[in-house]
Amino acid sequence: MTDILQHTEGGVLTLTLNRPARKNSLTSAMYAALADALNQAGTDAAVRVAVIQGSETMFSAGNDIEEFLHQPPAGLDSPVFRFLRAIATFPKPLLAAVCGPAVGIGTTMLFHCDLVYAGDNAAFSMPFVNLGLCAEGASSLIAPQMFGYHRAAEALLLGEPIYAEAALEVGLVNKVLPPTETNAYTQQVARKLAAKPLSSLVETKRLMKGPQQEAVLQRMTEEGAIFGRMLREPAAKEAFSAFLEKRTPDFSRC
Repeated sequence: MTDILQHTEGGVLTLTLNRPARKNSLTSAMYAALADALNQAGTDAAVRVAVIQGSETMFSAGNDIEEFLHQPPAGLDSPVFRFLRAIATFPKPLLAAVCGPAVGIGTTMLFHCDLVYAGDNAAFSMPFVNLGLCAEGASSLIAPQMFGYHRAAEALLLGEPIYAEAALEVGLVNKVLPPTETNAYTQQVARKLAAKPLSSLVETKRLMKGPQQEAVLQRMTEEGAIFGRMLREPAAKEAFSAFLEKRTPDFSRC
């Protein structure tokens, strides 16, 4: 089974997270496939719009914890950081259809999408602190701007879920739909965008994102360096071990 499904039709590239047995948790190979697909689509004349989606019940459980514990990312050229840079700099319209849990990078990647549609079963969470880590994907920069500082602090420091209607209220998603309709609706919007002049879409997106692009990439680099260091420290090792052993972590010595 392919963990990332790719399909292009009518100018729309659809990337489907397809690892249901592991709740669409993302591995290095999946990050590499996503990064390569987005980088290629950015210059491919046949692609005018891209969509990232999961299933009706699961978007992504975030990073594959077992892989992160035993094979942590090796520097800012690792697949996960290549994916983050690719999604942050993708020049064409980028949409996401999110149903069910969107954990960690399953949420932070959405900050870089242009339009996000959520099923009413969606739950967005950024539990990095709970794993002994720090924010990533420039979420420490973008979340306070989007949510307001106090709501961002609640999301990033407590790591508790933001449900679909609350996500709509703070601007993380554009519309909430029944899960059975979310992917199809997102495809409908993608086709509508693909019918518009590509140069107009690209330039309008560039003008909206341009002033902050450098700051976003700088914050990603800063977060990535800290994240990589913390990944090797006792708190993260305890959190990951507790997760795999299905017990409550003990941070009293961390």
